Amino acid sequence: MRDYKNIKRIIIKIGSSSLVNGDKSINENKIAELIGKIASLMKLEKEVVLVTSGAIAIGMNKLGLSSKPKSIPLKQACASLGQVSLMETYERYANIAGFLCAQILVNHDDFENRNRMLNLGNTLETLFQKHILPIINENDALAVEEIKVGDNDTLAALLVPMVKADLLILISDVDGLYDKNPQDYKDAKLIDFVENIDDDIEKMIDEKNSSVGTGGMTTKIKAARIATSSGCHMAIINSSKLDNIIGIINGENVGTWFAGNKVRMKSREHWIIYKTYAKGIVIVDAGAVLAIQKRKSLLPGGVIDVDGNFLAESVVFIRDTEGNNIAKGIVNYSSDEIKIIKGKKTTDILPSLGYKLKDEIIHANNLVIIEGEKYGIIK
Repeated sequence: MRDYKNIKRIIIKIGSSSLVNGDKSINENKIAELIGKIASLMKLEKEVVLVTSGAIAIGMNKLGLSSKPKSIPLKQACASLGQVSLMETYERYANIAGFLCAQILVNHDDFENRNRMLNLGNTLETLFQKHILPIINENDALAVEEIKVGDNDTLAALLVPMVKADLLILISDVDGLYDKNPQDYKDAKLIDFVENIDDDIEKMIDEKNSSVGTGGMTTKIKAARIATSSGCHMAIINSSKLDNIIGIINGENVGTWFAGNKVRMKSREHWIIYKTYAKGIVIVDAGAVLAIQKRKSLLPGGVIDVDGNFLAESVVFIRDTEGNNIAKGIVNYSSDEIKIIKGKKTTDILPSLGYKLKDEIIHANNLVIIEGEKYGIIK
C-alpha cells in the first residue's frame, strides 16, 4: 500500500543518461520538462531537492571525447567544464518557471564530518524557507577514490536524514524494478511495490553498462536500503515519463515504490552504517559475537586481532573468525593500543598501557549490527 498522503519533502535524482543527448550535449528539453514538474510540486507546497548527474558527460562533449576518460585529472577537467553549463541551463529554466536555484557540491567526507552535515542541513533549511531549489551534485572536480561517493543514487539516499525527506524519486531509463532484465526477457514483469528488500529482490538485478552513467539497478537497490531505513519512501520512474513525478504525488501506481520502514533507524546508527568509511577491522571470538548480537559492548577479552592502522574514535568493522562482518562501530582505542590489550581483562588495561581510557573497545551505544549485509568500505 503506497503511503503518499503526508509527503512534504522530496528528493529527486536524475542521471546522466537522462540529461544528455547521444553526443553528450545537454538535453535542454529534458531539463526544461524536469524543472516544469518541480515547479508544479512547489505550487503544491512541496519542498524539493534535486540531485543531478551529467557534469562529466557534458564536459566530454565540450572536449570532443567519445568515451569516458580513464585518468582522474581528465575526469575532473570534464566535471569542472560540464558543471558550469549544467547549472547555467538549470538556472535559466528555473528563472522561466519563476524560482531561484542554488548549487551545492559535496563529497563523501562531508557526510563523515558531523559538523559539515549540520551546516549542510542548516543551509538546506534556509533554502527551503526562501523557496529556492537546492541542486546537489558530487564534487567530481575534486573527488578522488578516498572521498568520493561514487554514484548519485547513493548520494541522494545519504541526503535523506538531513533533508528529512519523505520521498526519494530516482529517475531512470527504465520504468522501475523488473523481476528480470526487460532488455533480455519479453515476459519481464514490473514490480509495483516493495515492502522489504530481501534476497528475492536482490536476485532481480541484472546490470547493463552505460556509456555515460555510473549507476544501475544495483545502486538503486542500495539507495533504497539507505533511504527506507530512515523511514523515507523511494520510487523509481522512467525519464521518458516525467508526468509520473506528479502522478506519484497524486497516488497513481506508477514506477516501483519502496516503502519506508515504520521503525526508523536512529540518526547516529544511520551515520555509522552508511556515512562513514571503515578505517580497519577488529576480529573477535565467538563469545564476543554472541555478546554483540545481544547489544552488549565489545571488551578487550573478546578481541583476537586487528587489521589496519587507525586512531581512537575511528569507525571499524567488527569481524568474526570466518571473515564475516557482524557489526560496525566507533573504537575507544587505536589499533596499536588494541594490539596490546587484546584478549585481556578490563582490569589489565591500565597496567598494560599505563593509562586507561575506557573499559570497552567499543561501547554498545556506538555499535551497529550489520546482520549479514555489507555496509561501508575500508579505506
